[in-house]
Amino acid sequence: MRNFFGIFFSRYILSAIVAWAVAQAIKVVLTLAMTKKFDKSRVLGSGGMPSSHSSMSVALLTTIGFRVGFDSAVFAIAFCFACVVMYDAAGVRRSTGKNAQTLNLLLDVLNGEGMISDEERLKELVGHTPLQVAAGAILGIFIGFLFGTVNVPA
Repeated sequence: MRNFFGIFFSRYILSAIVAWAVAQAIKVVLTLAMTKKFDKSRVLGSGGMPSSHSSMSVALLTTIGFRVGFDSAVFAIAFCFACVVMYDAAGVRRSTGKNAQTLNLLLDVLNGEGMISDEERLKELVGHTPLQVAAGAILGIFIGFLFGTVNVPA
């Protein structure tokens, strides 16, 4: 059981969690600065600046690179994982958000004309622009560098 709980103290897992949390915190602060309102959906929500998915996967990748080696099989796996995550965030998930936006407009028109009753709106903010993905990756590199190079006593 000791090894199972040790996962929560793994520098690899912690780097990913911290990168995700910092990215989410930045989203909350940016939304607050732009709208002058606290939006609780930004605390755990996907989409927006920076990409927390990219930040998380790149922090893990970078930590592995510094701790295990940039030429290791584990780094290669983490690299492929991070590439898939970032491609998905800027590709598939971004397209899903655009489709949801279009469908929501259609629902608004149909509802306004009395053709349908109120329908639940689709979530539009699910993907990222390439800039948001890049910002998340840069944040991940920074946090991964810290977790990968700073030695703390165990």
